[in-house]
Order: sequence, then C-alpha cells, then structure tokens
Amino acid sequence: MADDEDCQEQLTSLVEQHTSLFSLNSSSSSGSSSPTDTPSHPAKRCFGPKYKLISEGDLLVCRLNHTRTIISKIMNSKYLRRWEQHHIILTDKDITSAKASGFMEDKIPYSMIEDVNIVSRWDAGHRFCLRITIPDGSLLLQTPNIYIRDQWMHSVQWKRHSMKYLKLLLYSQRPEVLLKEIKNMVDMTLTTYIQDDCVRQFPLEVISRVLQEKMNLISESEHEQIIICMTPLLENTHPTQEICDFFSTHCKNSPRSQLVIDLFTPVVIRILKHNMDFGKYPRSRAFIQDYLQSLSSLNDNKRAIKDLVKRIHGLGSVCPHPRVLPNVIAVCLAALYSCYEELKQFNLNWFSTSEINQKISCYCSVFEMASEYDDWRPTLGSLLQPIPFPEAALGHTFFAQQILPTIRSIAADSRCVVHNTVLGIRDGKEGWWNLFCPGGICCVDDGELFGLMIKTLMNCCCRRKRFLEGMSKMISPCMLLALRDNTPAMDVLCAMLEFETTSSPDLKMQMITTLQSTKVGKKMYTSLCERQIALRELQQRGGPRKLTLPSKSTDADLSKMLSSGSFGNLECLSLAFTQVTSACAKDLIKLPALRYLNLWSTQFGDCGLQLLSEHMHKLQVLNLCETPVTDRGLSCLVSMKNLRKLNLNSTSLSALTFESLKEKLPALQEFDVRYTDAW
Repeated sequence: MADDEDCQEQLTSLVEQHTSLFSLNSSSSSGSSSPTDTPSHPAKRCFGPKYKLISEGDLLVCRLNHTRTIISKIMNSKYLRRWEQHHIILTDKDITSAKASGFMEDKIPYSMIEDVNIVSRWDAGHRFCLRITIPDGSLLLQTPNIYIRDQWMHSVQWKRHSMKYLKLLLYSQRPEVLLKEIKNMVDMTLTTYIQDDCVRQFPLEVISRVLQEKMNLISESEHEQIIICMTPLLENTHPTQEICDFFSTHCKNSPRSQLVIDLFTPVVIRILKHNMDFGKYPRSRAFIQDYLQSLSSLNDNKRAIKDLVKRIHGLGSVCPHPRVLPNVIAVCLAALYSCYEELKQFNLNWFSTSEINQKISCYCSVFEMASEYDDWRPTLGSLLQPIPFPEAALGHTFFAQQILPTIRSIAADSRCVVHNTVLGIRDGKEGWWNLFCPGGICCVDDGELFGLMIKTLMNCCCRRKRFLEGMSKMISPCMLLALRDNTPAMDVLCAMLEFETTSSPDLKMQMITTLQSTKVGKKMYTSLCERQIALRELQQRGGPRKLTLPSKSTDADLSKMLSSGSFGNLECLSLAFTQVTSACAKDLIKLPALRYLNLWSTQFGDCGLQLLSEHMHKLQVLNLCETPVTDRGLSCLVSMKNLRKLNLNSTSLSALTFESLKEKLPALQEFDVRYTDAW
C-alpha cells in the first residue's frame, strides 16, 4: 500500500509538472535562450489562461547559494531553509523589495537573471514556488496558489525580455539587426500570456523610438517589413504619433502600395471608431488624410473610397459606432482647410492646382459616400448645416461641383430632421438653401438643386406663412426658375399669393404674369383662383355657429363638409375623439370666425399646430388633451395672444415651455396641465 501511495504521489506530481509547463511561453521555458534568436517559424498567438501584468505583492522569499561546500548543502536543504516575508516590486529594470533587508537587501537586475521556472516538486507546505536563477544562486518566491505563481512567472519573464529588447534595439546600428529584433519582440508580445494594455503598448513605444532616432538607417524595403511586423499589434491598440508619421511617410512615398489597403485600412478604421479628440492627436488625423490620398491615387479611386466607407459603417442598416461619422467629417474638413490655405499662401501653377483639386475631390467623395447611408444622413446634415467650410471653398466652382451630390442627398431626404438642415442654422444665418439658389455663390447647376430643395420643403413641413414670408428675398430666383418650367418654383409663387405674404401690388402682378407665361404655371394659377373663389364662399356669413363631427370622422370628411356650403359664422368646432390629423389644419385656417376648437384625443400634431398658430390669432379656447403635440409645436402658441383657455392635459408639455406660455400669453386665464411634466 505504501508503494502504491508513493507511485500515486509521483504520478500526481508529474501531471502537475506537465500542466504547469504546458502554460509556459516557449521563450520563458529555457534560461539559455536569448531574445535575439530568430524564431524558426512564424509566431502563433497563445491560447490558454491569461494573466494581468503584476507589479508588486507580498511573497515569501528564500535565497539559495550554489556553492558546493558541505555547509552550504546542509543550509540549503529543505528542512533548514529560512523564508522571509517581503513586499516584492517589479520595476522596469530590476526586482526589489519595499524593505531592503535580508535576502532582498540587494536589487536583482533583469540582466542578471539566467532563468525563470516553476519548482514543480516540493513539500506539501511550500508547493507553489517560483525559481529565479542568478549567477550566484537562486531566489525562491512562494505564492498562495498556482494561478498567482504563474502570474508572477510570466510577469518576470515579460519584464526580463522587454528590458533586453529595449537595450538591443536602442543600441544597435545595423538595419538587419533592427529588423530582426523588431520581429522577435513582436513575436514575443503576441505569444505572451500576459494580457495588459502596457504589454501591447510597450513594443509600439520602442518601435517609435527606433523610428525617431534611426530612421536614416532603414531602407524603403525595410520600411515595409517593419509595417508588416507591427500590424498585428495595432489590432487592439492605437498607433503612437511617431508610428502615424511613419505610416504617413509610406503613404506619400508609395501611395499605390498594396500595404496601404491590406494593412493600413484596419488601423484607420480603429482610429475612426475610438478616437475622442484629434486635437490631442494631430498626427493620427494627418495619417488618415494621407491614407485617403493614397486611395484617391488608385485607378478605381471612387470604388476604393466607397469600400472604405462601407467598412467603416458596417454591414447593418445602422452604424454601431457613434464616433465614426464625426471623426470622418473632422478629418475631411481639416484637410479641406489645409488645401485652401495652400492655395491662399502660395502662387501655385496649374499642375499644383490640379493636385489640390484632386485632394478636394477625394474628401468631397467621402462626404458623398457617407450621405448614401440613411442612418448617417441626419448627423451629416446637422454637421454641415453651419457650412463649416472656408470662404474660399464656397467661391470655388470646383468645390461647389464636388459637394453638390452630398447636399442633393440631404435635400432629397423625406425626413424633416434631414432636409431642414439645408436651411440656415438660425434666423438671419444663410444656409445651403441660400448658397445654391440661382445667383448664389455655389449655384453651378442653373438652380436644379434649389428646385429640389423647394420641392422637398414645400411637400413636407414648410408650406407655412412664416416660411414663405422668409423667402421674400428669393422671389426673383423663384420667378426665374418658374420661367424655366420649374414646377416647385411655381408652387412657391402660388403659395405666396394664396397666403398673401407680400403686400406690393406690383410684385403680385409680376408673380401672376410669371405663372401665366408657362402652360403648367397657367394651370396652377387657375387652380389657385378656383380655391380662392371657394374660400370666399366658405367664409360668407351664414351656416351654423356650433358644429361637432362624429367620432369616426377623418380629414377627408372634414374637408368635404367645409366645401359644402358657407361656414362664415362657425365659432365653435369640436373634433374630439375623431380620426383627424395635422393635415386638417389647412382647412381649419379657412374659418374666419372660429373661437373654440376641441381636438381632444385626436392625432393632431406639431405640424398642424404650427400652421394654426400662424393664421388663427383670434382663437380663444383650444383643447389639446391627449394629443401627440410636443414642445416643438406648443412653443408656437405664443403667437395666439387671445387664448383664454388652454387644455394640455396628458401631453408632452415640459415645465420650461409651460412657463414660457404663461409669460407670453397675457389673456390666458385657465389651463389644464395635469399628467404632464409641468404638473
């Protein structure tokens, strides 16, 4: 039985030894191996347990001497070994103790370490030990468990090898040695079991110093070899600023190199996804700009840029990275400013100007490709709404031609949040709407884009009196387009006449003459006259004073009823619990005597409320209980100065908007804001 127990114990020890050694890095399993040796096969990524780089901890320490005297052998036997408690610290250069005494009185430089391995067979009390071999003996470190033991072993190995590579690369002057050691250092980084940010960052910092101090020693072919070596390190880490300079140089010197597409693309995408501020990392921005220029130098440059934007966006319908688009826009805007600074400062010849035009085309192509994605268009429109381009660019015909497709995509979008960005960002501020109108500084298409803007805006939320009054300075461009058979421009002129936005008889006559000068315009003006006649009949005195529609009534039912006779006396209209929407607002504003309007529990929203606020200034009672109105529409009620009663129960009213309404509606006497944020 005793023999069986001994065999079982030996077998258990052997299994533990092989298990521990299996998790070791091949570079740390032999103390005689040098980090300068070139691996005979490409380094493979390690699989297995990962460890965080440890820098300090409390351990039991024992010092063994390797002298061959009888006394030393007796003192080093396991029964007479003395263990000391120390707080061990792994610095960048050596192993030391917080309290320099006993076995750790002297520091142990990493350069003196010959080997680091695991003591696989030990007595039951001291089984989790690590042996660090030094010239005059060994240092035993005892840990609480096997995981911490392996963590300390891999950490010491990492510190030891990183110190060696640092010295080798900084003091070597031969380019072939530099390249060889860089490869070995990268292989060591990829195969280590230490998983820590500093582990991935260390080789990049070393390579950065090498590139900064020994760039003149490295040839063009060795440039590519270094790029290939360091690329795996950049999968989860940003390149340093020196490496970005190195990459930029390669993009400029070899723009058609296959490395640019194969290796730089993932690096660029990672920077765009995770960068927080290009102001802190200007070289990263410069690298991306040079990378884009490399793509533009390819034969099929449009396709290359489109593929890049597609990879940046991702395969889904929504890009999962919110920082990507703002970063792309920031890079391109900075590049465009640089282009026009060059044009401004230097008297460039035609060839240099054509090079700058190529750059402008490249960056504008990025805008164009980004505008093809529906989820990016709202953000893109809001970023471009302030017109963040240099003044020289806006007056440059080539730039206007290049940016036009992007603005067209924004203007053609049916969503209000998108196409409204072609307007000025605030009152009195010009927008793309002004720049691309006929006679505008960017108009290079005879007003075609301006006509598209008019069509989109008028068909959505801008068929309002206030908007048309703001177009008073654009009447001449609209009449010019109307003479050229532009239907949206004719629609604008008809709307101006219908809402009486101008009081000048001469201007009205000129608008009418313009409409009658074309076949389509004459037809539209005839339709306008018919609507005006019907409106006069509707507003004639007569008809009921109070009217309530059935609960299933729709917008079409209301319109049909109001067109059936005179409603000039209608003062009270209840549409509560009907199915009307904001579309019925165009019929409600035709009622001149309306004082009471009940829209309780309807789908009447912000767009309809904005239209009512511009025309129904005599309204005194308004019930919007349980309607989908928001602060956007409710803020327009300040123009209804005669409102006395207002019911906003169960709406999305905010406390701030409610305070503004109370302040700006002097006649308001009763209000209901229950079940709102203002309650």
